[in-house]
Amino acid sequence: MELKLTDKLAIERTRLANERTFLAYFRSAIVFLSSGFAIIKLEMLREVIWIGYALIVIGPILFFIGLFRMLYVKKRIKKSYQNDPD
Repeated sequence: MELKLTDKLAIERTRLANERTFLAYFRSAIVFLSSGFAIIKLEMLREVIWIGYALIVIGPILFFIGLFRMLYVKKRIKKSYQNDPD
């Protein structure tokens, strides 16, 4: 059964939203990492250096959560295309 044009457009919007969401995760991970490094490097923030280390740990975790989520949604979207002969 062929998908209607509205369904194809909805799938494309979902795909683009998925990419946009991944980029938000990526951007957040970069901010966490850079903030963590900045806190560690600044002498006046020695009392809260543990926050810097926590941010450095959280950054990659956030990135991988976004990556796995993007791949999961991409796989689900691909299933929708299997019904389309185009």
